[in-house]
Amino acid sequence: MILGNYVHGGDIYKKRVTLDFSANVNPFGTPEPVKAAIRAAAEEVDRYPDPYCLRLRERLGALHDVSTDDILCGNGAAELIFSFISALKPKTALLPVPSFAEYETALRSVGVEPTFYPLRRENGFALSEDILHAITERTDVLMLCSPNNPTGRSIEPALLLRVLDRCRETGTWLFLDECFQDLTDEDRAFSLIGHMREYDRVLILRAFTKTYGMAGVRLGYAISKNRGLLFKMSETVQPWNVSTVAQYAGLAALDCPDRAKQARALFAEEKPYLMRMLTALGIEVYPGDANYLLLSGVPELYEALLERGILVRDCSNYRGLLKGDVRIAVRRHAENAALIAAISEVLHG
Repeated sequence: MILGNYVHGGDIYKKRVTLDFSANVNPFGTPEPVKAAIRAAAEEVDRYPDPYCLRLRERLGALHDVSTDDILCGNGAAELIFSFISALKPKTALLPVPSFAEYETALRSVGVEPTFYPLRRENGFALSEDILHAITERTDVLMLCSPNNPTGRSIEPALLLRVLDRCRETGTWLFLDECFQDLTDEDRAFSLIGHMREYDRVLILRAFTKTYGMAGVRLGYAISKNRGLLFKMSETVQPWNVSTVAQYAGLAALDCPDRAKQARALFAEEKPYLMRMLTALGIEVYPGDANYLLLSGVPELYEALLERGILVRDCSNYRGLLKGDVRIAVRRHAENAALIAAISEVLHG
């Protein structure tokens, strides 16, 4: 029986995989304090979890300098995407593509046919000022991701602030996914959290998944000054949606502030290495600011690497991408070198 169409990376359960480059998590894995907290949580799983995630929200509020009441925790970022759309019930939506598949899926779940704004390949899939003209009074919600997944491109800060202004002019909700922000190149990282006071129709999405290697725990959070929206979102999900294990893990992760810095230091060395080696092999590498790279030019690369036990993200099912477009995570040097060697073997035998 097929339970659904899984369209993401990290599906290592039905394939023979020795190296996984398809999931963009911190290459240093889960911090030991987080693992210890997960084990400690086992002593409390006979009790219901805190339905309000109060301690975790207090810590997150202090981290981001916002009120506890401006934060809603969820069972991963994906749940919050769906709860946002379910609570908002938009009639129209503007969606740049290619981008994360769950935005479109969530919109279609409430009967919305998005208006797609194509990001141009010849422009490196960067968001351009044309988006300002596409946002109108008829646009209920604009869904953005920075850095974008799978392209890795960040939205220029000046443009993002102009988008915010334009949304305020048109009364459009701005949904901004910042889940990869902590693993973005330091000179390219820019969060809109500090600008939310300027407009109350903004929701920012964050998660513990990538930064702390917690994909299997499922823990995300949303930040918004519109507490009415957060309340409606909380009513769209089941009670106790964030487990005791996830709450313990999140608190422990926040005690590991150097985890992202450690990963960014690695990326500063390994991403240029990968770009240099891949370009030398004749593969087109699109410029990006996140902990992953979008590649193009070898139509059978996904299948050929999988035969060698290496899983990359086949991006041909992203709207706006083609067969031969693949995304790779930036990992530790030995793994990256193994990937390069395998691609070289694919191309040259």
